Parts: sequence; structure tokens; C-alpha cells
Amino acid sequence: MHKGEIDIITLGCSKNLVDAERVMRRLELHGYTCVHDAPAPKGEIAIINTCGFIGDAKEESINMILEMAERKKHRQLRQLYVMGCLSQRYMEELVREIPEVDGWYGKFDYDALVELLVESRKSKVESHKCAVYERTITTPRHYTYVKISEGCNRFCSYCAIPLITGRHQSRPMDEILDEVRWLVTQGVKEFNIIAQDLSSYGLDLSCTDLTDQTENNGSKAKGKHRLAELIDQMAQIEGVQWIRLHYAYPADFPYDILPVMARHPNICKYMDIALQHCTDHMLSQMRRHITAAEQDELLARIRREVPGITLRTTLLVGHPGETEQDFEALKAWVQKQRFDRMGAFAYSDEEGTYANTHYKDDIPDEIKQQRLDELMMIQEQIAAELNEQKVGTVQRVIIDREEGEYMVGRTQSDSPEVDGEVLIRVESQKTDPPQPSLKGREDIPNVKIGEFYDIKITGFEGVDLYGEI
Repeated sequence: MHKGEIDIITLGCSKNLVDAERVMRRLELHGYTCVHDAPAPKGEIAIINTCGFIGDAKEESINMILEMAERKKHRQLRQLYVMGCLSQRYMEELVREIPEVDGWYGKFDYDALVELLVESRKSKVESHKCAVYERTITTPRHYTYVKISEGCNRFCSYCAIPLITGRHQSRPMDEILDEVRWLVTQGVKEFNIIAQDLSSYGLDLSCTDLTDQTENNGSKAKGKHRLAELIDQMAQIEGVQWIRLHYAYPADFPYDILPVMARHPNICKYMDIALQHCTDHMLSQMRRHITAAEQDELLARIRREVPGITLRTTLLVGHPGETEQDFEALKAWVQKQRFDRMGAFAYSDEEGTYANTHYKDDIPDEIKQQRLDELMMIQEQIAAELNEQKVGTVQRVIIDREEGEYMVGRTQSDSPEVDGEVLIRVESQKTDPPQPSLKGREDIPNVKIGEFYDIKITGFEGVDLYGEI
């Protein structure tokens, strides 16, 4: 047990990661040493930032809490705290079932946890303050995530997110831009813009400097889409070299973002837009607020206005009411659309959701898994064919890390952790004696982490590409 050290364990999505980084920054400014996602936690205090989205995520969070509780029983841990989505949703049950936890905090009250821990060190360390957006970057320093809103107003049938995070709430634009400027000073070059629903950014903000307005009848004036305005201003900040957009919603899509993407070279031609299904029957069952024809026109327009764009989507199989005909149509649609990136998951019956209260979860788990496997096999073939077309092309690549004999990076079409990578053969610097490599050749610059290079693609394996300077 390392005294004065706090292990921060983050589970779930990149939105959770941003929250954990903010907690770390505040604690470190008050004298704590924070270690993020250590392979073998050794701190005297542990903070688990949980996920509560679907069954597998909840199980992972519970298992981690129990594992840390066991360490505390054996006096390998002095204090244990839990925050995030799981405790936001199941606070009462968790307090009752796992008494070893010293404090439970939800998704939005982690400042209280920071205050509690800071209080115990007040007499030892001078107080420090930081801007609300400051955080300790746990990713490689050249890229990070920027969260522009919380919550969701869509209430899709299967989704528990609105039950956990509440209604959609946009962050003030000036605060986001200040955060990006600050991150540039920390060495960040690539900004992955995240939200549960990018499409709704600004709709809850007023039209004048983000303050509440009222119409003549006294009701609150409706905001407008402001994603395009935000990203346009962000792209003009010096030092911002890549911007990538995650989790747009197809209904009420902010079309004015498309010319902004096409105009700025530092906005990646990449959009992550979860579509879930393709038939009118299932889109209605899922309460997606869009028809199949409207969805197809959206995809066509995005591709038309941003030529060469990489589209990532997520699909859902096994939702109550999905027939064999629906699933066959989904497979055919995936073949037709040829998404550059695609993930899929099987329906999880989440208590409190519309589907849980209005539908019967009557598709057997083995059928759900079978459909999931079939769909991903189709996508694997599409991904291989698309990668084959890239062989011989030159791609701009940012280098993330050195791994064995390779420098590993990504193109603008590859988001960290969820997409493929580019492997550039370079003998390890640790080789003794040094072997001929890119690092030793005078005609080729040293390949450095966090820098961009033009890479000729020479081959591929699965979703990953191979290349050379």
C-alpha cells in the first residue's frame, strides 16, 4: 500500500474518462499522487468510476467494486470510493449491498468527493484552484477527448442513458473553446469531440451569449443548432490539428456542420453516427424518430457534401419485435451502405426503459448472439475490401506509441481505441546492438510519438494497415 497514492479506475466510455481526469487534476493540485488504471493497484485509496449502460458494463463495474472491497478487507486498501453511472442509477441498492465502500457518488457530484479528500490534507498542502475544465491527461499527450454536453432527450426504447444522466445539457461554448485552448498549451493536437448526442448541441442554449431568453408569451425561447458554430471556431484555434466528431444522432441532424467539415482541413472527414437499424418497423419500435428513407437520404447527403468521409455507426440486433425479415433487411442494408467502421451489440433489457416496460424480451440470447455474429462477419469482409483499396495510397498518420518493432499510429479515419491502426516497421530503440531501421537512416526522419507523417500503405491485416515512410 502506497501512502498518499490514489488509484483511479475508469470503466465505460470516454465521457467517463473526462470526468476521471478532472478528479485527478483537482486531487493532484492538493498533494495527492494519482495513478490511472494501474495494472496492479497499490494506492491506499481507490476511486472507481463506473459504467451502468448495459448488463455487461454493470457486471464489470460490480466485479471491480467487489475486487477492491476484498482488498480493503485484507487491509491492502484504506479507503474505497465509487462514482459514475452505476452509482448514479443504483445508489440505494449499492449502499445496502456493499458496505465496504466508504462513499458513493453519482455522475455529477464528484466535486463533493474531491472536497472530502482535500479536507483531510488541508493542513499539509497549500490550496490550489484550477479552471472547471482542467484535467490530468491520461491518454497519450497528443490526443484527448472534449465533452461538449451531458444527457439526452431522445428516449430511445432500449436506452437507459436518459435515466442515468437526465435531460440534454449543452456546455457553454466559450468554456469549451477555453478548454481547447488550454489543452493546446498541454501539447494536445488531436481533439475527439464527444457527447451522448452531438446533434442537439445548442438547442438548450439561448440565442444570445448562452443566457435564458423568453418569447413574447413568456415561455423559454428555443435554441438552435450550434454544433457547426462551435466546431468552426474550434478549427480556427492555433495548434488544433485534428478534430473528430463522435455520437451524432440521425434525427434532427445539424446539416450545417457538413460545409464546415468540408471547408476546414483540420476537421477529420469522419463522423460517428449511431443508426441502430434500417427498417421502418424497427426504427419505430426503437423510437428513433426517423424513417428508413430519411435515414438513407441523410447518409447520402453526408457523403455528397463531405466527399471521402469515413462513417462509423453502431447497430442493435435482437431488440423486441425484430423479425427474421427485419434482420435480413439489416444485413442487406449493411452490404449496400458499406460503412467504413461499424460496431454492433445485442439488445439488453434494461429496467425502466420504454422497451422494458412496454415490450417482451422474447428473442432468445442465442439468436441475438447468432445475429450479432452474422452481422459482424459481413462487416469484417467489407472492412477488408476497403482496406485493400488503401494499399498503395499515402495517408497522413499521427504516431501514438512504439510497440516492439513497430511505431503505431492512426489516420484521420481512425479514432483512438475503437478503430484500426497503422503499423510502421521500425526496430525498437532498445535493440542492442542497434539494427538498421527508419531511425538510423539519414534519408528518413526519426519517427516520433505525437508527430504526423506521410505514410505509404503497403498492406493490411484485419482492420489494421501496414505502411512505411
